[in-house]
Amino acid sequence: MKNQLLVKAQVDQKGRLILPPEIASKFGLSPGADVYIDEGNNEVRVIRPVSHLAKVYIEVTNMCNLDCQTCMRNVWDEPSGMMSDQTFEVIFSEVNQMAVKPTVFFGGYGEPLIHPKIIEMVKRFKAIGARVELISNGLLLTEERSLQLIRAGMDLLWVSLDGASPESYVDVRLGSSLPVVLDNLKKLRYIRHKATDIDNSLPNLGIAFVAMEKNIKDLPEVIKLGIEVGATRFSISNVLPHTQELNDQTLYKRSMQNMVGRQNTSVPLVNIARMDWNDLTKDVLAYVYSRKFRLEVAGYELNRALDTCPFVEQGSLSVRWDGNVAPCLPLLHTNQYIYRQQMRKTNNYILGNIRENGLLGIWNSREYVELRDRLQRFQFSPCTFCDGCELSEENIRDCMGNTDLTCGGCMWAQGFIRCP
Repeated sequence: MKNQLLVKAQVDQKGRLILPPEIASKFGLSPGADVYIDEGNNEVRVIRPVSHLAKVYIEVTNMCNLDCQTCMRNVWDEPSGMMSDQTFEVIFSEVNQMAVKPTVFFGGYGEPLIHPKIIEMVKRFKAIGARVELISNGLLLTEERSLQLIRAGMDLLWVSLDGASPESYVDVRLGSSLPVVLDNLKKLRYIRHKATDIDNSLPNLGIAFVAMEKNIKDLPEVIKLGIEVGATRFSISNVLPHTQELNDQTLYKRSMQNMVGRQNTSVPLVNIARMDWNDLTKDVLAYVYSRKFRLEVAGYELNRALDTCPFVEQGSLSVRWDGNVAPCLPLLHTNQYIYRQQMRKTNNYILGNIRENGLLGIWNSREYVELRDRLQRFQFSPCTFCDGCELSEENIRDCMGNTDLTCGGCMWAQGFIRCP
């Protein structure tokens, strides 16, 4: 049976596609909006217009109570701080004025539960009808804090869990805290289902897992543990290697080599049906998956370069703790990572400060509108699957003439790194 969420649109007498009003409103398809269409073999995909702000990432702090070896904070030279009341009020006031409220996601490069006013922030956004999500390492998710978040009405809580045993967890998180995190999650589930004065269906729980050679064997057990404590979704990302040690642990070396450009038809197309992965098929399927083919599984292409900014696709922007606005989480802070065996510096890209320009003032600025359009077209050099040159050492220019910001080497845009 088809997805129950499938809805019907109509084509009028002039050949125009008429969408249901609720769909048009949800995705910002207002009269006069410009949209891009992605053409597939049997479908066309209407991409969300870049004019519609649908999600706001809020980094309330870049401070943390852990020192994980995988964290970007280990390789930057940036000041630390907490979001001020004045900065928060600017965000809240402008979101409150929007007819269709964006999703508010508390997260960035710090632990949101450290902020002394995080519960109040969640409450206020929920009171005006916004969907609210938050990501945490789970250490501060005490019984009292869990009850506060539940009563605040938070929709989705993500918890980072990168190992299923104390040994593997300490190897990544650099702290013997796994038992504490799991105990906190068990208490969260108990409170959510036993307290009678609250909506016990919220928050939904998600588990975020960063995969490396040293912990990938733990993934099945992490999923099992997550289900036991009530998780309904799992986000599994590769590690972004900020050091050579982490680069040695990456799981996508061949996948990066096997990427095929979107317009490259000289590479053989292999279209394979769904089939079981077992002792009989695993070696054959491993061969197919590991070669540089244009690979389709049940009609969905796998090895094609995505060339898609997930942050623009979901209509989001990111606000740093000091009020500076970037188009995405990776560009909030200047950092570096190893990419195709060379160090790449990613300079932050700040579009303005909300205390000076306002949230919507920045979103609707000419610079940001043009940038979002450029990101949707994604006309950048194919750095991710190129052998590399000196231009790819920073994100400021490329061989296609882009300057100020280039995204051809972005690991998020090709699906190697994922954020919840």
